[in-house]
This record gives sequence, C-alpha cells and structure tokens, in this order.
Amino acid sequence: MLEKYHIILASNSPRRHELLKGLGLDFEVRTIAGLDESYPKSLQGEEIPLFLAKKKGAAYTSLLNDKTMIITADTIVWHENRVLGKPKDRETALEMLRSMSGKTHKVFTGVCIKTILKEVTFVASSDVTFSTLAEEDIEFYVDKYGPFDKAGAYGVQEWIGYVGVEHINGSFYNIMGLPVQRLYTELKKF
Repeated sequence: MLEKYHIILASNSPRRHELLKGLGLDFEVRTIAGLDESYPKSLQGEEIPLFLAKKKGAAYTSLLNDKTMIITADTIVWHENRVLGKPKDRETALEMLRSMSGKTHKVFTGVCIKTILKEVTFVASSDVTFSTLAEEDIEFYVDKYGPFDKAGAYGVQEWIGYVGVEHINGSFYNIMGLPVQRLYTELKKF
C-alpha cells in the first residue's frame, strides 16, 4: 500500500524498529544525534509526546521529497501528574518503579507521519496497573535489565512486565513505544 514511499523511521528505539518491521513495511532508520527533546513546561500528559513527535518530524523535513515518508514518535510515562522519563541512574530507576508499585499509570505515545504534502499526528494512551512490587524484585529487574533507555524505567515486554503488570487498558504495543494498530490505520489513508 505504501510502495510509492521510501519510509524513514526516525528513532533509535530497537522496540520501534521491531514493531514497525512487524507491519511488513520496508523502511530505513535515520537519526539525528543530539536532537533537542525539550518541551514547554506548561504542557501536560498527552500534550508532551505529541509536541515532541511533531518537533522530531520537523527536524527531518530536509529529507522530504515526493517519494519520502518520515515517521517519528515519542513515548512518556505519566504518573501522579508528572513525567517519568528515562532514569539517569540506578537510584532514579528504583524510585520510579517504587512509585508505580501497586498503582496505575498512563503511557502516552505521540506519533507524527509526514510527507511533503501531508502531516498526520495522533496520541495513543494506555493505562498500566502494577501489582505491589517487592523491593527485591525491583532491584533484581533494575540490576539485571538496566532499563535506563526506557521511559518510566521499565519495558513491559521484559521480566518486570511478566511478573508485575496486573492489568492493561489500551494497546500493549503503545506501551512498548509504537501503537502499531493505530499507525497502520493512519498509514492506510496515505
């Protein structure tokens, strides 16, 4: 359906690469080192990843021509009215997981699909409920899996997801970083 486009996934995330590949699309991965991922502090919840996905899309505009499509995305964990980003160290990762233990948080992914003629953006939302996590389980996960490249200090597809996720309302793949069902639906419109 998208044979007329050379698709560029502008993401370093191996999970996004895997998920887009799962749709059976041919694509190239391109990234810009040191891309500014700051956002206005006035933004809340789903506004943040939508802003960042659009900002990333704008950074790749120079690659566009009539045969190119760029896909950008940004995922955040939103818990107790704040963003839990990628943890900077072990203690931050432990604290993030402790704060979500026994509670429900939201995962928002903003996506931008851009061609020279059209730009489509959307946000997907999933609710994730963790069971009460034992301290030794939290420490084991952080020390063994090193989730420092993951928003909220966890990967739902990893050990902590197996033992700690009690309930999900929304797309599992959104929690991994790319809401592929919604993305596929939007891509079919191009």
